[in-house]
Amino acid sequence: MTDSQLIREIKDGNVQLYNELMRRYERKILAFIYHMLKSTQMEAIAEDLCNETFYKAYRSLHSFREIEASFSTWLYTIARNTVLSELRKNKSVQVSLEQSGLTPHAAFDAMPEQAMLRNEKVSMVREAINSLPEKQRSALILREYDQMDYQEIANILGQTVSSVKSLLFRARASVKLHLDPYFSEPIFEESKG
Repeated sequence: MTDSQLIREIKDGNVQLYNELMRRYERKILAFIYHMLKSTQMEAIAEDLCNETFYKAYRSLHSFREIEASFSTWLYTIARNTVLSELRKNKSVQVSLEQSGLTPHAAFDAMPEQAMLRNEKVSMVREAINSLPEKQRSALILREYDQMDYQEIANILGQTVSSVKSLLFRARASVKLHLDPYFSEPIFEESKG
């Protein structure tokens, strides 16, 4: 069953199907929220914000119109706004990237030195991304980690596609400037549309 079919069924009163929608998106939304939070110690807060996102989406599902955005875009927008609202309320929580997602290596390494170097690189990438302004950081996370296209990112951030491309250009340039002295290989691959 597609998202559209599920949403129609839920709107028609079959609310048990909302669990299926949650199952489809929960890991992605939780990962996105983790990436928006600076501290790796924020597991409970991230889970609470994920639950709050799905609660808000359920309460507002009657107003969701597929002609304006896909369900996933709408849900990511709710998640982003929920995180930003929490950050405004609680200054001790900061925005950022819990794991860079740029080093998909296994936790076990035969060489402890390699593991230490990898952890150091991940920490440096995290720090560089954490230093970005919020919109640049969000755009970069959505593009590089969640692999969204420019239009989806534009819809989530409430920007034009050209603004998103500009945000990404500035974000990548800033991260590159921050990391160039430490990395010989490129951090981000050049991507099309």
